[in-house]
Amino acid sequence: MKILKALIYAKDDVLPLFDGSAKKRASLDVLRRRSVLLLISDLEISHEELSMLQQMYSEAREQPARPESQYEVVWLPIVDRSSPWNELKEKQFDDFQRVMPWYSVYHPSLLDVAVIRYIKEVWHFNKKPLLVVLDQQGKVVNPNAIHMMWIWGSLAFPFTSLREEALWKEETWKIDLLADSIDPLIQSWMDQKKYICLYGGEDMEWIRKFTNTAKQVASEAPIQLEMLYVGKSNPREKVRKNISLIEREKLSHVLQDLTLIWFFWVRLESMWHSKVQHKRTVENDTIMQEIMTMLSFDGSDQGWAVISMGPGEMAKAKGETILKTFVEFELWSANANEKGFLPAMIDYLHELHSPFHCNRLILPGTTGSIPERVVCAECGRPMEKFIMYRCCTD
Repeated sequence: MKILKALIYAKDDVLPLFDGSAKKRASLDVLRRRSVLLLISDLEISHEELSMLQQMYSEAREQPARPESQYEVVWLPIVDRSSPWNELKEKQFDDFQRVMPWYSVYHPSLLDVAVIRYIKEVWHFNKKPLLVVLDQQGKVVNPNAIHMMWIWGSLAFPFTSLREEALWKEETWKIDLLADSIDPLIQSWMDQKKYICLYGGEDMEWIRKFTNTAKQVASEAPIQLEMLYVGKSNPREKVRKNISLIEREKLSHVLQDLTLIWFFWVRLESMWHSKVQHKRTVENDTIMQEIMTMLSFDGSDQGWAVISMGPGEMAKAKGETILKTFVEFELWSANANEKGFLPAMIDYLHELHSPFHCNRLILPGTTGSIPERVVCAECGRPMEKFIMYRCCTD
C-alpha cells in the first residue's frame, strides 16, 4: 500500500481512484493484497489496444474465483505538463475513463511530476502503453507484461519471467498458437480435422487466383479446406476493401473486425519480443524461426499462405510459390495419395525453393528491445539493419 500511495496519491484528503465498473470514486484500499497491473499510457492509446484489453479483462472477470483472475488493473494517464490542460484533453481523458472497466486515477493531475519522471526514466515509458506488474508486496515483477497479455491473456498470471518461461516450454509451433485466439472457427475446424489455410497480403488479383486455385485442388485431392484472410499488419483502407470483395465474391472466410487483424500481427510481434527477452534467436529456437518467417511474409509486397491440419506441421510460402504449387498439383498428386496431402505439398515446396530471396523484417521500434544482430530465418545469414520511418494512412 505504501508503494501504491507513493505512485498514485500520497495524501488522504481525496479518493484517488475511479472504479470503471461501478462508475464511482474509490480509495486505494480496493487494491490491498492484490496483484496490480499498472496500465501506463498517454491520451493517444489506440482503439485496438483498448478493445483487446477490455475483452481480456472481462474474460478474467467472468470467472473471478480462478487463480489467474486475481489481479486488478489501474490506468495511470501520463500527460505532458508543459502544455496547458484544456477542454479537448479533458474530453479525451473522460472518454477513455468512461469506457475503461477497470480502475483509473481519478484525474491526471493527481500524479506527481516526480512519479511521471520515474515512469519515463526507470520504466522507460515512451508513448507505447506499458503494463507494469506489481505483486501483493508492491514489488515490480515485470516491467512490461503487455507482450505476455497479447500472447496468452490472463493465463499469463502472475506475469513473471518464470511464468513466461514455463508457458513457452508448453508451446510448440502449430496453428492454435498462431491463430486460435483470433477466431473461434479455427478451433472447430481443428476438431473437425479440416485443413486450415491462413493467407494474407494486399494484392487482390493474387487473392482471387490463389483462393480459386486452392478450392479447385481441394475438390480434386479431395480434402476439406477452410481458408481465412488475415490481411496485413497495420490494416488500412486497402485491407478493408479486400475484405468486402472477398465476402462479395465468396472467396474465403474473413476477419470482419480490423481489430482482430491488428491483433493477429501484434501477437506475432509480441512473441518475437518475448523470445528476444529470453535470449532466443533463429539459430537456437524453432518457434523463433517460424515467427520470423511470418513477420518477413508480412514485410514483403506479395501475398503468402500457411496451410495446416490440427497440431501437425505447416506448409508455408510466399504468394507466387504457393500459387505455383497449387497450379501444378497434378505433378505431386500421386505423392499426395501415397504420403498424405500436407507432407506431399511440403516436399513439392522444397523442390520449388530457390536460394535467392529478399526477406524484410519490419518491426515497430517502440515495442521493446531491438537486438543488434538478427539473422534471416531462411538462410541464417545476419540481416542488414535499416531504420524505417513511415506514416501510412491509405
